[in-house]
Amino acid sequence: MRSPFDVRPHWNTAWSGAYIVVSRDGAEVDRLHAPEVSRIVFVQPSRTVSAGDLCYALVELSEEFVVFPAETGFAGRVHFERQAFWASKGCIYWADAAAARLPARWMQRRGFGLARSMPRYGRVPRVELAPVVERWALEGPQSWDERRWQRIERGRPFSRLDPHREKHVPTAHGRPR
Repeated sequence: MRSPFDVRPHWNTAWSGAYIVVSRDGAEVDRLHAPEVSRIVFVQPSRTVSAGDLCYALVELSEEFVVFPAETGFAGRVHFERQAFWASKGCIYWADAAAARLPARWMQRRGFGLARSMPRYGRVPRVELAPVVERWALEGPQSWDERRWQRIERGRPFSRLDPHREKHVPTAHGRPR
């Protein structure tokens, strides 16, 4: 049961056939036709290792973008429930939150005082946001699993060394061959 002191809206995203339905406090507020999605950008804090560490998702359609804050559940319910669908489209990209900033008018303050601002849900005309997104350094297209394995590989000792450099493989006696 919801606390009477909880004034924040409760968001939900879910699949309904080929549509992604967005609801706020139990009432439907938007509906996207999933086959029309051309790109999804998941924006995460630096050094993130969990899908739950999402700042927001940006869904690109032909004429506009849709901003999904983390609390909408887009990354979990919509992305993970249909990973094969998204993988076949090859449309999942990733960006670092430090470099992928939305214009101030699409942000809202949370809490009091010096609380940080968070993205708010909404549709943004393509002409307004496309020049901003073009400047972002995107990784992809890659699924969450591909991204996870890439991060694991990058985190291994000596992973940043040149793989084409001559390798010295120790023998049983400890000397290179």
